Amino acid sequence: MDKPQIILHAHKSLNFTLFDSKWIPTSAKFVVIGNQPKGSGTIQIYEVSHGDVDLVKQIDKGVSLKCCTFAASSLQQRYLATGDFEGKVSIWNLEEPALPVYSAKGHKEIINAIDGVGGLGIGEGAPELVTGSRDGLVKVWDPRQKNDPVATMEPGEGETKRDCWAVAFGHAFNVHDRCVAAGYDNGDIKLFDLRKMALRWEHNLHNGVVGIEFDRKDIDMNKMVATTLESKFYVYDMRTQHPTKGFTSLSEKAHKSTIWCVKHLPQNRDIFMTTGGTGTLNLWKYNYPAKRIVKTEEGNELGVVGSLDLLQNTALSTQPISSFDWSPDKPGLCVCTAFDQTLRVLITTKLNQY
Repeated sequence: MDKPQIILHAHKSLNFTLFDSKWIPTSAKFVVIGNQPKGSGTIQIYEVSHGDVDLVKQIDKGVSLKCCTFAASSLQQRYLATGDFEGKVSIWNLEEPALPVYSAKGHKEIINAIDGVGGLGIGEGAPELVTGSRDGLVKVWDPRQKNDPVATMEPGEGETKRDCWAVAFGHAFNVHDRCVAAGYDNGDIKLFDLRKMALRWEHNLHNGVVGIEFDRKDIDMNKMVATTLESKFYVYDMRTQHPTKGFTSLSEKAHKSTIWCVKHLPQNRDIFMTTGGTGTLNLWKYNYPAKRIVKTEEGNELGVVGSLDLLQNTALSTQPISSFDWSPDKPGLCVCTAFDQTLRVLITTKLNQY
């Protein structure tokens, strides 16, 4: 009983498909988004109270919503940014959600993933959003600049456009530096340096990259986790980049199915949760090696990767758990949604011991 326990606190079955869930910062509320059978989109706000979840507000939109984030908003405003099935990026004031406070026709096809930085006091510099789409493009948006992206990452001439499934910000430790990691359906991972406006590193994992996340956005790059189809995920040591071998990594098999997403604990960057296509959750802890850098014969520095411990695993559903989010305010409190049209609020115990 020394291990952390993952306890189901409350759950609610809904009548629409759930795609994403996020805690509203500095509150006991969270949002879930998805699409109705008739093809319209829905944002629902729930509050955790007295051992249950209560629906506070429902906002219906004309187009199905796929992904959302608060990470480019200030703590005062707490605006929700969404990506939808028609390729539009929108930012909503949840108090007055009739019209978006920002909207741009970002992509020609569905936006699969969205991430933000520079908001909520996390990451230096301007607030920015990044979106990845089926049209093969990754675009960076500044909510203060209407209509046009501040950066677009697209395949070179003659290259086929691959479906982008996952995006993440990182390396935002000062006002100038910032990186975007993107994962594609053919197994490509690309790391874009937004300061140099150049591709910094790319690698292929031979399986579609479904989820990607840095352990922290607002520090000098430390670790990154990428999850793939066929039950594998990879942990990269991002501190040291070798000129030819790139970043050192370890791989781990888990869930016996697609690993849908990865989320690092906000209060401890070495603990993270992965979610599986069979309705399972795995809680992991990363252990650093004694030495993180070794010198090669040519005199270059090469990173050394650590090891992983599986702290706990649990089965919640028979359907894929498509989204997961830790509460930024209460360590161990989390929300997840699955394709059984159910949202679940969980409590993970004993995380303060690590």
